[in-house]
Amino acid sequence: MQAYVYKSRRKADTFVFLAARDDFARLPEVLRAQLGELAFVLEVALTPDRRLAQSDPQLVRANLATRGFHVQFPPTSVVAANLRGECDLD
Repeated sequence: MQAYVYKSRRKADTFVFLAARDDFARLPEVLRAQLGELAFVLEVALTPDRRLAQSDPQLVRANLATRGFHVQFPPTSVVAANLRGECDLD
């Protein structure tokens, strides 16, 4: 299964995986508004033995198959640092 990965220009360390390149219509409007502009990062083959740095590849494949997209939010430590004002997201 191929996945097309985009990063949010508005939300730091937030990535969107799409089943079809540039198929932003799959994303709910509310989510698209929150993420802002999405920049293409890479195309990746999500084979059963593929490892991902921050997401469970089985979950990503399942979400792509059922929804057409998967959102990878920042690790908890980045969110906590941001809430404490220790992380500049701009």
